[in-house]
Amino acid sequence: MSGEVPGRSSRVRRILRGPRPEAVPALVGRAAALVGLLDIAAGVFPRFRHSRMHAVAEVLPGSFGPFAAALSLSAGVLLLLLAHGLKRHKRRAWRAAVALLPAGAAAQFAYRHSLIGVLIAVALLVPLLRHRDQFAALPDPRSRWRALANFVLMSAGSVALGLVIVSVHPNRTIGDPSLADRLTHVIYGLFGFEGPVDYQGNTSWTVAFSLGALGWITAVTTIYLAFRPEHPAARLTEEDEDKLRALLEKHGRRDSLGHFALRRDKAVVFSPSGKAAVTYRVVSGVMLASGDPIGDVEAWPGAIERFMDEARAHSWTPAVMGCSETGGEVWTRETGLDALELGDEAVVDVADFSLAGRAMRNVRQMVKRIERAGYETRVRRIRDLGEAELERIRRAAEDWRGTDTERGFSMALGRIGDPTDGDCLIATAHKADDEPGEYGDLKAILHFVPWGKDGASLDLMRRDRSADPGMNELLIVAALQAAPKFGVSRVSLNFAMFRSALARGEKIGAGPVLRAWRGLLVFLSRWFQIESLYKFNAKFQPRWEPRFVVYRASGDLPRIGFAAMQAEGFVDLALPLPRFLRRRRSAAGRPCAHAVAERDVRAA
Repeated sequence: MSGEVPGRSSRVRRILRGPRPEAVPALVGRAAALVGLLDIAAGVFPRFRHSRMHAVAEVLPGSFGPFAAALSLSAGVLLLLLAHGLKRHKRRAWRAAVALLPAGAAAQFAYRHSLIGVLIAVALLVPLLRHRDQFAALPDPRSRWRALANFVLMSAGSVALGLVIVSVHPNRTIGDPSLADRLTHVIYGLFGFEGPVDYQGNTSWTVAFSLGALGWITAVTTIYLAFRPEHPAARLTEEDEDKLRALLEKHGRRDSLGHFALRRDKAVVFSPSGKAAVTYRVVSGVMLASGDPIGDVEAWPGAIERFMDEARAHSWTPAVMGCSETGGEVWTRETGLDALELGDEAVVDVADFSLAGRAMRNVRQMVKRIERAGYETRVRRIRDLGEAELERIRRAAEDWRGTDTERGFSMALGRIGDPTDGDCLIATAHKADDEPGEYGDLKAILHFVPWGKDGASLDLMRRDRSADPGMNELLIVAALQAAPKFGVSRVSLNFAMFRSALARGEKIGAGPVLRAWRGLLVFLSRWFQIESLYKFNAKFQPRWEPRFVVYRASGDLPRIGFAAMQAEGFVDLALPLPRFLRRRRSAAGRPCAHAVAERDVRAA
């Protein structure tokens, strides 16, 4: 790559390698988790306190005083909550642990005069203080939904753990309480009230204080998350969007995914010169970029450096989804990350496309059959549509979406008809019915975003479920045939994951490993459209452009995959608005500019 500075790669690789797990934070995090589990066990199971582990359990931080069981539960749960943050170098987790451990050590000495308990707390505290510079990661983006999620999860965990606490004293339980009685006792106990289950001796107090401690922790953590300063999810500002559009105007031809950087639920970092940028979203602690950096290739290293600095500052896991071969080479060279082929993008050269020939027979027959059924197509720029028609198309695209969850991130724009997207192409299919529906004669929609000045990249595909099969084929052919009129010489279609494995695995002579891998992909295609997208793309005789995932370590791949599925909308951990409320908001004039991605088959 031109413009490379000698010696820069090795220096940047050392600096930007990313937030690799340091030995001390990882060990301290594991130790905190282990101590937390033992604290919980000591507080829940009476036999545990009289086993051979009793000598160890009773000197753990939190296992002191007349309310040892309740305090053990409190300390154990808090340490478990802090363990993950300590492993990720989080500054706030470090502060909480530094405050909790001395308090536990002081209580150990004050109530039990236990020097061993103090030593255990100090043994964890010393490395925290000595290596405090390694716990400098900033907080993750967050919102008020985190408090609700904490309340639901902690409540469920407290009820489950409470049932165990209520049930582990069979020899001291009076009578034979039913499961309903035990559950009622747990719920009452979480709120600090006495339930219907009775015990002999001091066991009633032990159970009551333990349940009260669980309820207290649930309430305190939820209140903290609800009232702490909110850090909203990433949003692209108008200034950032203007800068990105200027870069795309000059360099947008390089990457078919470049225009998708204009999604407004992404953040962006620019190179020091401002000539390149990387857009990203943080999902489950993964800093997820998509496609190649935007802008001048020679300025890419500066933008990549800023991206890696941001990942290191927050202790995020850096990853890139769907970059090109050139992009993968620059990312791996500048950062020391690794790259893995993820699949192939189908690109059709308009000048070479024709419905003639045996290879296009199925598509040709399908298109002719649909045209004979009375369907007609229109291909236009967004700027040439009226507002009334645009609004009808937006509502149809939302209603025809295959799932309630919006999908899309790396290869979806997330809006239709925004005034700033006038260059986008839209292909629509129409058929006059005897009884026009809510959307008139509109039957299917394809939306394309610009790929430089002479290209287009498929964004979404929607069709009326009552329309004849083959709407997508009809509109793709219509768009390709109309492309020269708009100065478009190449069109990027869907992305096919693991396309090469599917293609090679079905050929004669494929080995057992390759066949088994293909069989697994075919099985997964029942849910993720892997094989169907490949076969759909192949109908149009495209050329295949490989796309890559860039990652730090093999152990990060499952986490990156899960984060990518969340970003693309295949896994939804949030609580979405009811569909009728989303419809009302759309009708109120907030339709697509701030909507999350709308597409159903762009990427698996």
